[in-house]
Amino acid sequence: MQGRLDDAAAAMGGEVIGAPADTRWRGAVLDSRQVGGAELFFALPGEQTDGHRFVADALARGAAAAVVARGVDAAGALIRVADGYRALHALTRAVRRRAPEHLVAVTGSVGKTTTKELLAAMLAERYRVGYTPGNLNNLYGFPLALLGIDDDTEWMVAEMGMSVPGELGQISRLGQPEVAVFTNVRAAHLESFGSLRSIARAKAELLEGLAPDGLVIANADDPEVMWIAARHAGRTVTYGVESTTADVRAVDLEPRHPVGTRFRLLAEGVESPVEQWLELPLHGRYNVENCLAAAATALALSVSVEAIAEAILGLEPGPGRGVVHALAGGAVLIDDSYNSNPSALAQALEAAAALPGQRHWAVLGDMLELGDSGPRYHQEAGAVAAAAGYDPIYGVGELSRELVAGAAAGGATTGWWATADEAAAELEPARSGDVVLVKGSRAIGLERVVAAALEDTGGGA
Repeated sequence: MQGRLDDAAAAMGGEVIGAPADTRWRGAVLDSRQVGGAELFFALPGEQTDGHRFVADALARGAAAAVVARGVDAAGALIRVADGYRALHALTRAVRRRAPEHLVAVTGSVGKTTTKELLAAMLAERYRVGYTPGNLNNLYGFPLALLGIDDDTEWMVAEMGMSVPGELGQISRLGQPEVAVFTNVRAAHLESFGSLRSIARAKAELLEGLAPDGLVIANADDPEVMWIAARHAGRTVTYGVESTTADVRAVDLEPRHPVGTRFRLLAEGVESPVEQWLELPLHGRYNVENCLAAAATALALSVSVEAIAEAILGLEPGPGRGVVHALAGGAVLIDDSYNSNPSALAQALEAAAALPGQRHWAVLGDMLELGDSGPRYHQEAGAVAAAAGYDPIYGVGELSRELVAGAAAGGATTGWWATADEAAAELEPARSGDVVLVKGSRAIGLERVVAAALEDTGGGA
């Protein structure tokens, strides 16, 4: 998005200082290091530092103006506002009234980033599309994502997340989506919510910004998602792998070696019946579910099934999201280090176990934000990994002591490290015929284990 400083200031209830009112801006950032030229730099206070300290740096890097709530020792264009955070949201609301033309919001405990990117690729076969970069999906990230898209965007695919009650409702009201996609409700953020139904209630807040006649895309295999869908009085399109009554289904799944799945897409609850074989070049059945969510949405928005099939052919997973590396020594490493929760881990274990190999083993980091249930979930995860045939099983992080105990009780050889750096330094090299899964919550830093494993074997593809 772009506009004039005076129009932005008016939307935020502020005033332009030190620059012509008709100066143009394009996009917005919160980090001065991300200024590329002409952005609005919002100087927001944070837990660790205050953005007002970096106004001079942002202006020196080419920001069109800095949005400030107090005086700063910097020469250049400023927009003075009463509250930077409220100003960011006010500008987002003002811009949303004119663009994008349409917005689809994607939420869920697992898979929302991949679903977003699959859907963006599918919609781009017919429309001018913008989408959330990375996972800018909270009350700070979503405004930046929306302010960063092109003015002529026909459909924005926006990822929307939450970590506390009320957050998703606020984001939804900012975004005003016409379509709401619900991937699943799983045991994530239990520290803040306490139960699956409480998580479902928080996910249902996405409906707050959805028009009464808006469209809901719902996972028919997930009872909590269907509970959410029942709260919506408008049109709902369901999808599923297990469900035989979903409007859009995936059947006859055929794993491809070394990566991907071929499956038949059946769609009966859209404008006209569809049957099409799809080749998905992403690892694991869970990505079939993500693809199905995106395909159900795209079909409902009048994208042809042939265009959907074409769109997914060249897709690659994001960093740490099920990337399969064929190591130089003949082993296979699955890098799923971006994040973890009990459901996502179970899916990753199932998917990696399906890959052919002489030995399957895993490096599993703590699953965070599970509250008082954390130790139990980790013990259960260790038992699940052992039952699936993983041996050895290594844990990383304090909670993973419980995971290792569960795996040992299940008969697996185990090991444990306090930190990812220790694991990276001491982990045994993979050998020919090994299939190695690396997965943990983002804060554990298991990408360092992946990097060390790739270096030890001379890299991979």
